[in-house]
Amino acid sequence: MSDPLDRSTHWPYENGEVGAFSYQRFGSPTVAAAEAALSELDGGTALLFPSGAGATTALVLSFLQPGDTIALAEGGYYGTGRTFEALARWGLRVVEFDQTGAPPEDADLVWLEAPSNPFLTMPDLEAAAAHPARVVVDATAATPVHLRPLEHGADFVFHSATKYLAGHNDALLGVVVCREPAAAADLLAFRSRTGIVAAPDPAWLLLRGLKTLELRVRRQTQTAEFLAERLRDHWIVQTVRYPGIGGLLSFDVTDADAARIVETSTHVIVNATSLGGVTSSIESRSRWEGDRVPPGLVRLSVGLEDPEVLWADLEQALTATASG
Repeated sequence: MSDPLDRSTHWPYENGEVGAFSYQRFGSPTVAAAEAALSELDGGTALLFPSGAGATTALVLSFLQPGDTIALAEGGYYGTGRTFEALARWGLRVVEFDQTGAPPEDADLVWLEAPSNPFLTMPDLEAAAAHPARVVVDATAATPVHLRPLEHGADFVFHSATKYLAGHNDALLGVVVCREPAAAADLLAFRSRTGIVAAPDPAWLLLRGLKTLELRVRRQTQTAEFLAERLRDHWIVQTVRYPGIGGLLSFDVTDADAARIVETSTHVIVNATSLGGVTSSIESRSRWEGDRVPPGLVRLSVGLEDPEVLWADLEQALTATASG
């Protein structure tokens, strides 16, 4: 059964009084339904945004002020660091740290990734929770299927809902799940004032994707485990990174030229960016991240295809580097 889709931008008052919904910038029925489902999944109060970057921006600007320091997990998603760089002109400072240990003492906000993208490290959640600063955990790659960070002392959970939560590469969304209702109220007020609001259509697609979230992620995890094991045994592959959860992994081949051959030689796995969809995708990350990643690093997002078919596709692409 399909969820209702309400595209209205405004709703009538009820006997002259503002009802549950009045104007789409403040909230809408379809977005609220998606937020309720996300709140249940992560065990907090969820707020939806039009993209992951929009959610990141709203969260930081809502709770930090000029002169504050963000401690950012090193080796994490490069786009998060880029967003923080853009906010530096407003006086925010960013320091990267090894998230497998304790955050720096002077941090006003700790931003973790579980696991990091594309290095797949897992944070020390206990050490972070002991820090006096607010803690954000980007659990995009883990999903609530594998990790509920609020249960480990985090203050906020972040997801690029574009990825596994929506799951079909057709909805651009971000979400912040707040542990404290007061923090959610502050974030909602900022979202309403600034207009960083998700539209009903992608929220409706997200609701569709959430219906199969656990089935998809369990299958993707099983396939990723299988492929990681095969990759570790392949003579072309130098390093394999896989944390044991989720459908995201990365591996290194000799250099950038070899990585380009691998990503352009697959037939089933699509050479494209992003991750978390039902279709497997592969790419060399140095095109985006430059020297912050090894030149031969290849990121693989596992979809729902047959594992043996995926391995055969990977194996022939790896073999192509020997003659390339």
